[in-house]
Amino acid sequence: MTNFTSIHDTDNPQALVQQVLELKQNSSPSTLGMGKTLGLIFFNPSLRTRLSTQKAATNLGMNVIVMNINGDAWNIEFEDGTVMNGSTQEHIKDAVQVISGYCDVMGVRTFAKLEDPQEDYQEKVLNNFIKHSSVPLVSLESATLHPLQSLTDLATITETGNSTPKVVLSWAPHPKKLPQAVANSFLQWITATDAQTTVVHPKGYELSDEFTDGVEVSHDQETALKDADFVYTKNWCSYAQYGQTPPVEKDWTINQQKMKLTNNGKFMHCLPIRRNVVATDEVIDNSLVYEQAKNREYAAQAVLQNILEEL
Repeated sequence: MTNFTSIHDTDNPQALVQQVLELKQNSSPSTLGMGKTLGLIFFNPSLRTRLSTQKAATNLGMNVIVMNINGDAWNIEFEDGTVMNGSTQEHIKDAVQVISGYCDVMGVRTFAKLEDPQEDYQEKVLNNFIKHSSVPLVSLESATLHPLQSLTDLATITETGNSTPKVVLSWAPHPKKLPQAVANSFLQWITATDAQTTVVHPKGYELSDEFTDGVEVSHDQETALKDADFVYTKNWCSYAQYGQTPPVEKDWTINQQKMKLTNNGKFMHCLPIRRNVVATDEVIDNSLVYEQAKNREYAAQAVLQNILEEL
């Protein structure tokens, strides 16, 4: 594994999932990363991604350095040929080449701006890091995908022992407009399994066809939830009306009454979660969210281990 930015960077997603679960069962320290440094670069806030990836690197014997770009670094210019006589002081090509000189592996986290779909879906920030980096790169979430979260989600589903589950990805309300990255990525990974997958959302919140092609799509939440084994809930804004949040009439919050429609289904969410907005307290407190969060450590460790073995 050279980079890890999507499911396409692994030849065998299911084997990687099994590696995650094996690491969870045998979490003894490793010296594989001894003398190696992981650089974590954050353009956006993080709790689970930062802590779990740091812990994973420590499990492998790596050193870790962290840079919060928006709070600690110079303003970065991304356009080539720009006369930098404005508010930006450092060009991305200079920043990335310098950072990668201090690291053996780099992790980068950045979100969509939700202004220009072409810019976001071309992964402008992530691809600039890949282009100018001299070391392998791990996506800690990008404008359109969150592969470490999705690897974690598959491991969490797989460890329940249900090899052909019914999985529902349900849109949920949120006071802010959020990107499609988690939903896109989850669909990219879950459709590589034998799961029966349905996406349910209000009209106007369709995802890109790139990620829903071949997936059942519904606008009726209660019908979609019937007999589900897993309910993965996440908010996202409109793709067609890019970055917009069209009005929604019905209540899409996941509550206990809706969960009773499922096949004793397990509720999942990547966190952080707006309690009693996305889902009620009762649903969250009887869910897999903390198991997912813990599994982030082993997902990151599996990815880093594969990369270190190639160095």
